[in-house]
Amino acid sequence: MIGRKAEREKELEALSEKYDKLFSDFQELKFSLGEMKASADEIEKQSEEIRQLHESMRSLKHDMKDHLMVTLSYLNDGDEEAACAYISQIINKLNAIHSYIETGNSLLNHILNEKLSEARTNGIDVKAEVENLAFERMESMDFSALLTNMLDNAICASLLEKERDKSAEMIVKVYKNKGYDSIVVKNRISESVLEDNPELTTTKEDSDEHGKGVPQIRDIAEKYEGMYDFYEEDGYFISCVFIPI
Repeated sequence: MIGRKAEREKELEALSEKYDKLFSDFQELKFSLGEMKASADEIEKQSEEIRQLHESMRSLKHDMKDHLMVTLSYLNDGDEEAACAYISQIINKLNAIHSYIETGNSLLNHILNEKLSEARTNGIDVKAEVENLAFERMESMDFSALLTNMLDNAICASLLEKERDKSAEMIVKVYKNKGYDSIVVKNRISESVLEDNPELTTTKEDSDEHGKGVPQIRDIAEKYEGMYDFYEEDGYFISCVFIPI
């Protein structure tokens, strides 16, 4: 009787181990499926954004002959002011059609295109120089939080510049330099940020947008034994993060 009981306990133990393994495999498959679905959704979204970009370019190309004829008509009439105004409208339309950034890194693509589109929609002039970097050492959540915080700070600060009737401009650079994957985000400022707030501290009442997310940027850089810096130069506030490869 005792032997039979011990045998059943062993069977139950073996079944329990099988169950635990099956459940673990199920969880891994469920996670993988979620990642695949998210990747498919992102690819679909990118494809739609590229399709819309191509459609806008085709439309502009189709209309360009008419635009040139209108401009020439103004010039023939000696109305240079109207010609210049019309050309300015064309340039503004061209600026509104931005190129889709393709880096080979789907997460980098998503964050950059989404945030730079947000900036342009709010009238912020954007310049981007982006290399195809993997940021392989970083977990996706950390990379997303790092880049999103850096871009959000620059966008918020640029919107404050627009409220002061100043020009708003952002420059984003992602590149490899001397063994580091580097992110540099610049935004134009009309007055010093660091002069009154050198530590970039922030509170809920603080209107200094550069302070928001700065502790997280510092923590993530330090987690990967990287370097960070915040400084001002030539009328720009500059945030930099360097992650060792």
